Amino acid sequence: MKFKKKYVISDSQLGLLFKDQQFQQVLTTGTHEFWDWKNKLTMQSITVTNTLADGVSKDILYLADLYPAAFADYLQQWETNENEVGLVYQQGILRDIKGPSQRGAYWKQKNLISLEKLDISEHFSISDKLVRVLSGVRDPLLSKAAMTAIALSNVAEGHVGFLMVDGTTQRSLQPGLHMWWKYNRTIEVKQFDLRLQNMEVNGQEILTKDRVSLRINLSAVWQIVDAEIVKRELADSKDYLYRELQLALRTIVSTQTLDELLADKNSLNQQVLAIVSEKSVQYGISLKSVGARDIILPGEMKAILTQVVEAQKLAEANLIKRQEETQATRSLHNTAKVMEGNPVLLRLKELEVLEKITGKINTLNVYGGLDGVMNDLVRITDRTAKA
Repeated sequence: MKFKKKYVISDSQLGLLFKDQQFQQVLTTGTHEFWDWKNKLTMQSITVTNTLADGVSKDILYLADLYPAAFADYLQQWETNENEVGLVYQQGILRDIKGPSQRGAYWKQKNLISLEKLDISEHFSISDKLVRVLSGVRDPLLSKAAMTAIALSNVAEGHVGFLMVDGTTQRSLQPGLHMWWKYNRTIEVKQFDLRLQNMEVNGQEILTKDRVSLRINLSAVWQIVDAEIVKRELADSKDYLYRELQLALRTIVSTQTLDELLADKNSLNQQVLAIVSEKSVQYGISLKSVGARDIILPGEMKAILTQVVEAQKLAEANLIKRQEETQATRSLHNTAKVMEGNPVLLRLKELEVLEKITGKINTLNVYGGLDGVMNDLVRITDRTAKA
């Protein structure tokens, strides 16, 4: 029978010695021998190298509370109240985050661990310095803790954000990365785009004043000019503007005939713009421009309009033709009056005609000589003139 027990504790361990399952002492690195006549001694070995990630179990914390003097040299205990956050540092580097109303302990090592407490009862925004640290975190332990502890919002360029805490607006947020401790409160950020935006109102089936059914595609350019009013007054700014454009378009089209709409689409655009702008500006929205991209007619109406256009173009062509014929007749009449009392001018005209005729033929046969031809022409012209 062996009455002596030997326990070997490695460099990475501590030992807890028990007698009759009652704690006796902490065993440090080295070899320890004890007389155990009745086999009442047991030893629990504990690895302390990964203390930052694993911490200390609840059973050991309980023993530390019962025997504070025995554990004072080996344990570093910490605790946060209901309005505190703990930042765990090792060698000056942030390694972990502890939430409110928690307690725990670390085994003391060469690289001392420290806990910095922050009161978040009133001021729960995270400082710019800490934001820079947490935004670039790579350590898995700290990254996991940050996901639980932090609410963040990245307000994009050209946007404005509003911080909502427990359903109440606290303040506006400028572009950039913002972080808050989300313990003991509900945090939400609403963002609004302050840049110019485009909206398409497609395929609105509308009846004109003369009962013609048509579809109109509308395009609008708009911008939020007062995000605070939009947030306070409108549940959905895009839905509101879309609905107002629909209503204005229907109102205007129903008071005009098809011919009036087709004659001046710009008038339709300006009327829609005027109606919707007056309403939207009260809710922090500026409507910059409105344009009817397409006016789509039913198939049978397209055929009718095509026939109308063809008839109009044909009538215009006939009118132009008649005007040209009238002009030509008037010109001939004036020429005849001038030649009637001027034989020399008439002879020149005959020579001009003769030149044109001879220019179009290959062979010209002359009988009676050139003088006879010219004299006959003159006599014919004279007879024509006398007649």
